[in-house]
Amino acid sequence: MLAASSPLRRLVLSLLVLPPLFLTVYLIAGFPYPPSPPVIHTSLSSLPRSCSSWSVYPDDYYDGGAYVTLPHGRTRYWLIGPKNGRRVVLIHGLSIPAIVWKEVAPVLASHGYRVLLYDLFGRGYSDAPQMTYDVSLHTMQLALLMQHVGWGDAYVVGLSMGGGIATAFAVQFPHLVNGKVALVASAGIIESSDLSRTAKFMSSPIVQSVSSLPPFQHYMRRLANSSSSGLEPVDPIQEIVRLQSAHLPYYNAAVASCLRDGPVRGLSHAFTALANSSNQVLLVHGTADKTVPYKYASKIQALVPQAKLVTIEDGGQDITVTHAKKVNDALLLFLSGKI
Repeated sequence: MLAASSPLRRLVLSLLVLPPLFLTVYLIAGFPYPPSPPVIHTSLSSLPRSCSSWSVYPDDYYDGGAYVTLPHGRTRYWLIGPKNGRRVVLIHGLSIPAIVWKEVAPVLASHGYRVLLYDLFGRGYSDAPQMTYDVSLHTMQLALLMQHVGWGDAYVVGLSMGGGIATAFAVQFPHLVNGKVALVASAGIIESSDLSRTAKFMSSPIVQSVSSLPPFQHYMRRLANSSSSGLEPVDPIQEIVRLQSAHLPYYNAAVASCLRDGPVRGLSHAFTALANSSNQVLLVHGTADKTVPYKYASKIQALVPQAKLVTIEDGGQDITVTHAKKVNDALLLFLSGKI
């Protein structure tokens, strides 16, 4: 009886185990479905004209504005200054779009430079692809944009996270950089200990999942609309950050991904490679910067020994606005070959 039950038991076990096993192997080994196109979220251009973003930062904030459709969505860019001027690209930072160059770009243009400004993916008037915002996404965006406008090379200037992008861009696309890289309050090697707990918490995937829910976004929009109805003066820089956070469905996720995966940290190898290139490098950093502390200017200089450092006393992260003249003076001297 026991001998007869043993084969029966094995048969029952086989019928219970083998079908799920075969199904699992089929699902794992089965040919994958064709890749789906990336989800593209809208930019400030999608907001109604009644939204205050159009008065704070309209898409014609600079002359020479246009859109180009790239593989990961539309990019808004502007070209200002004489067409035959020496070419300069300005790359903004983590959260503030190209409005942050409002005191710098016109000055460079007035001194004969042809200036290219643009909004990074997920910020301002550029679309927000639903994907990881790593270094390659940002460097490829600039490379394709330069190809679109017909630029073979340019001087490259980056602010904050834009400094990390500029550094990686100079390493990944050396033929597109015309020998000069300027890094203003540059990120790129920030240590996790210098990121605030709030930034770490808000950039966590769980928090981002919650903040992307319609009820939360509806609350943020109501809060933004009520806050913008006051009579007190509005700081356009702070206001545009608040409006993006409230109205753009993927802005917060894009910023969070940049903090986790993007060109804010982990680029020591890129700075080392920049040091081994033929590029001249300028560092401009303020002593009162709480976002990218001043110590990182020295850390970058240790990685790029040939870099010239211009220190701006009491300058913070918004140095291109609060200390624009000193930043402009440093950039003009550097780009003209005088420092």
